[in-house]
Amino acid sequence: MPRQNNTSINRRKFIAQVAAAAGSAMALASPLAGFAGLGFIPAQERITVGQIMDLFIKEAPGAPFSNTVDTLKSGGRDVVVTGIVTTMFATVEVIRKAIALNANFIIAHEPTFYNHADETAWLEKDDVYRYKADLLRKHNIVVWRNHDYIHAVKPDGVRKGLVDQLGWQQFEDSNHVIYNLPAAMTLKALIGDLKQKLNIEAVRYIGDPAQQCKKILLLPGAYGGKNQIQSIGNTQPDVLVCGEVAEWETAEYVRDARAAGKQLSLIVLGHIVSEEPGSEFMAKWLQAKFPAIKATHIPTGSSLSFL
Repeated sequence: MPRQNNTSINRRKFIAQVAAAAGSAMALASPLAGFAGLGFIPAQERITVGQIMDLFIKEAPGAPFSNTVDTLKSGGRDVVVTGIVTTMFATVEVIRKAIALNANFIIAHEPTFYNHADETAWLEKDDVYRYKADLLRKHNIVVWRNHDYIHAVKPDGVRKGLVDQLGWQQFEDSNHVIYNLPAAMTLKALIGDLKQKLNIEAVRYIGDPAQQCKKILLLPGAYGGKNQIQSIGNTQPDVLVCGEVAEWETAEYVRDARAAGKQLSLIVLGHIVSEEPGSEFMAKWLQAKFPAIKATHIPTGSSLSFL
């Protein structure tokens, strides 16, 4: 082995250091490098359902929850993901679209089997349930409900998705349920704006279409009559914009409030349309954390039609 002098050793050290520095610079310049501290998993790895679930669950304060409906409704944690669909409901139509996309993982916000806890014993002999369950099984599709965790992240993923779609971010009050518009608009104009931005065919409402609305109480989804009424009392809005109501609760309260002289209106968007933007929020989260896996948001739309 020939003897090496100090000059050749120093030259080799210099070349190695330059190469290492160049490699580091290339890594930092990579568009994927920014996800390293955010739970990003390299594209070459085979990503399982469980890895995706666990990474999102970690984002919710106090998680994992001991009592939650956010469980798998079909399939298992160890399934390697070929594609993801986010949606409000894993309907038969959504399942078929997932199959066409070669997506074997559906993340739904609401139940798959027609009750909050997705209990299925009472449905074992039901033809509709069996058709849907068999369709999922035949195509090896995993369904995970992400309801409690997406509401628990900060900010609430469903509310953030809705507010982003409405363009109301800068109007949010410190209590995160009141939105103060920069200029008052009539109830009729507000309804028109909501329909246009959320692609709604029709809404139910209580109030005078000419009433001026500036202070909006926004409660998407099924907030519950008692909570809706207490929130009205605590915030004194011009109008409550909500997902759904029990007609014998909040709607009757608003009717009596108006009869008592209050300038209070109510706009009912519909549960699905008010929370659908949360599934779009979920798709964007997946695209940021797992860019190598195609994530597609498929809106379910309302199950009800209007004449």
